[in-house]
Amino acid sequence: MAGGIAEDRRLREGLFGYARRWPAESDTVDLFLELLADPDNPFRRERLAGHFTASCWLVSRDGARVLLTHHRKLGLWLQLGGHADGERDLAAAALREAGEESGLSGLCVEPGIFDLDRHWIPEHKGVPAHWHYDVRYVVRAGDDEAFTVSEESLDLAWRSVVDLAADPAADASVRRMARKWMGDW
Repeated sequence: MAGGIAEDRRLREGLFGYARRWPAESDTVDLFLELLADPDNPFRRERLAGHFTASCWLVSRDGARVLLTHHRKLGLWLQLGGHADGERDLAAAALREAGEESGLSGLCVEPGIFDLDRHWIPEHKGVPAHWHYDVRYVVRAGDDEAFTVSEESLDLAWRSVVDLAADPAADASVRRMARKWMGDW
C-alpha cells in the first residue's frame, strides 16, 4: 500500500480524462482533484474530512448484468467497493474489493475511470459522518459467476443493466452507471 507520485499522477490523468468524456461532471472532477492535492493523505479512512474509496461496476462476461450488494451498513443495493485503506492505485483497490466482496475469481479491471460519486456517509458506530469520494472502475467477471456473499453484505444479486437504468427504486448513482454503461454498448 505504498504511496507514490506515479499513482497520484495516474489518478490525476484519469480524472482529466473523465472530465473530457463527461464534461457535465466537471464540478465533481474538480472536487476530486482538490482532494487529491490535499497534503493530509486522502487515501486513508481515518481522514474524516473526506477520503477516497474505490468501487467497481462488476459486469457479467457478456456485459448485460451487474453484480450488486445489499449493503449491510447502508441497507441499499449498491455496487461493490470500499475504502482504499492507503492504496493509491484505486483501480487495484476496486479489483481487490470486487474479489473480497464477491468471492469471484478471474476478475479483470478495465482501464480508465468509469464513474465518480461524492456522497455523504452517516455516522455509524461512533465514526462521525463524512464524505466518500468514490472512484469507480469497470470490472469484468470471468467464466464463473457463482458468487459468495461476504460479511459486508446482506446479499448479492446479478441484475439486468437495462432494468436498473429504468428502476426508479434503484439508487440514483446506480441508475446513472447503468445509463452510462448502456451508452458504451
